[in-house]
Amino acid sequence: MEQININDYRVNIEAFEGPLDLLLYLIKKNDLSITDIPIAFILEEYVRYLDSLKEMNIDVAGEFLLVAAELAYIKSKMLLPEEGGEEEEESDPRADLVNRLLEYQRYKEAAAKLAERSQLFRDVFVPLNANRMDAAQATVPEGLIEADVYELVDAFARILIRLPKERFHDVAVDRISVNERIMELVEKVKKDMTLRLEDVFDRPISRYGVVVTFLAILEMARLKMVRLFQTEKGGPLVLKGIMEEVKHEEALRLVKSDIEVKSATKASADGEA
Repeated sequence: MEQININDYRVNIEAFEGPLDLLLYLIKKNDLSITDIPIAFILEEYVRYLDSLKEMNIDVAGEFLLVAAELAYIKSKMLLPEEGGEEEEESDPRADLVNRLLEYQRYKEAAAKLAERSQLFRDVFVPLNANRMDAAQATVPEGLIEADVYELVDAFARILIRLPKERFHDVAVDRISVNERIMELVEKVKKDMTLRLEDVFDRPISRYGVVVTFLAILEMARLKMVRLFQTEKGGPLVLKGIMEEVKHEEALRLVKSDIEVKSATKASADGEA
């Protein structure tokens, strides 16, 4: 079976929606006001988050680094002594960033409403019998809320922090690949089953194991093999299987074909460059 080495399996941060989306997530997570952002605090949180992404084999795109530089610049401007009296007080170094965040938030909310509307009208001509209504209501398990990719990164970052620093070199042959980890998780999280994130680790946990599991779950979520939920915002993460039960070979073919498509797309883009 073809193996995918974790060092070759790097996730581009374009899978995440962009630096403004990350800033909005951090603002909401910490119950901050968009119009009065504590720049020093949010810069520290933002850089910490990018460090977590790098540790989990996620390539940080240049636009994310540009926003980090912009936050650092705004912080330095706010630390400078005021000059020119009252007129200068009206100029807030955060104003441009705040306006972009508010505009992005409006677009994001509008997009979410359009998505909900498309889901609503998709079934408008379909009779809603009792079984169908029960299935629709069961979309989100009771007592859980939908989680996003940022919550997934946070959850794995917390796991990594709790692990002791490894002072030895693991033998490479003992390490499983990302596709092998996906196969293991397919067996654990079958359709309509739920599993706490902590319960996916059934062996002594290593830093390598955490990273390869993160990459596997991220790929499974993207391929709509699982959905991510929480009991509350910032709470424990729960996985729910949404893929019909398939044979080992079929699941492997799904993952492998997706990797081949991405590799072909990358090669084509490199050729055009």
